[in-house]
Amino acid sequence: MRRRPAAAISAAVIVALGMLSAPAVAVDAPATRASVPRAPSAADGGGIDARAAQLVERMSTAEQAASVVMGHIPTTDPTALASYMQQGFGGFILMGANVPESGDVTVVTDALVADADADADADPPPLLAIDQEGGIVSRLGADTYPASTSLKTQPVAATSAAFAARAALVARSGIHVNFGTVADVPADSASFIFGRALGADPQSAAERVVAATAAQEPVVASTLKHFPGHGAAPGDSHHAIPSTTETLDEWRATDAVPFAAGVDAGASLLMFGHLAYTAIDAAPASLSPAWHEIARDELGFDGVIVTDDLGMLSSSGIAAYADPVANAVTALAAGSDLLLMIAGSTPDTAGQIAAGITAAVEAGTVPEERLVDAATRVMALRLQQATASTEWTLCAECTPVD
Repeated sequence: MRRRPAAAISAAVIVALGMLSAPAVAVDAPATRASVPRAPSAADGGGIDARAAQLVERMSTAEQAASVVMGHIPTTDPTALASYMQQGFGGFILMGANVPESGDVTVVTDALVADADADADADPPPLLAIDQEGGIVSRLGADTYPASTSLKTQPVAATSAAFAARAALVARSGIHVNFGTVADVPADSASFIFGRALGADPQSAAERVVAATAAQEPVVASTLKHFPGHGAAPGDSHHAIPSTTETLDEWRATDAVPFAAGVDAGASLLMFGHLAYTAIDAAPASLSPAWHEIARDELGFDGVIVTDDLGMLSSSGIAAYADPVANAVTALAAGSDLLLMIAGSTPDTAGQIAAGITAAVEAGTVPEERLVDAATRVMALRLQQATASTEWTLCAECTPVD
């Protein structure tokens, strides 16, 4: 697992402030703040992976299963949120319903990590994630920075500045993971994903994906989505399973380019879409062992693979994908590490998914080592975020960097 040096965060944010001061980019600095890295812990340096493995080894199968689930409940009530996370989930995604009218989500994020041990080495906080792309998909109202609708036609430096500011906003809100980098290549402007994509051709998309990734990673864990690419598969995966007959060689020359570039730039997570590339596998990529192998072996991605919302599969109306528990078990077995569940879920759904995974492992349907591998990857990212997080302080004299 790649590690983010805590000492790099302060410099990165100050650099971002300098970039934001450039008039040509037309982005305001995220208040007058800089980050102060916390003192290194025992998990810093080369020990994060080993520490993650130790923590997972001490867990029961049920605890490991819960740790690979990223759940959601639509409330801002701190008591309800804290109670929900007592089930041991590895993460929580904040949606619009988790943002108070004031716009300040820190009361929510504080509640979500309330049970985490003060010693991050012993019990790192769960991963808190958000879809903060900016523009069309934006949960935090304070995000007034340029988004994909304009960035795709502006110089690449504008993407760097906008996503540096966006990452700072996300981090200040107590959130560790941004599902914010759309690496799809929709050549058709009529595509529903076109307005959210950072580029309309492989090369321009790749350049901006690299810029967005490099800008975010010193501050939050960034995510590339929606692998293997929504551009080639027409239709909205919120309501259907978009499909394409694009071959693997065609994919390598087109849709793969921004994802490969983002992986090389150091993205922490790769989000798998519910997209069927039928020449490779009839199943959606999120449930496909073949696509997970391609991501690991061909792209060389070694971070956390997260599913897109598994509730979207159920919303497709296809009977084979009606059961979110079965979808989660299949995704884990295929190679996903973190199982995201939002649409159609109840306060009990994430727990049911964890129980289903536990039962599948105990029955031998999912190999125990697959769960351990997934839980270890998620735990390593949790440790990384806990030990390299920032404490934001007012900074009246931050010096812009040219």
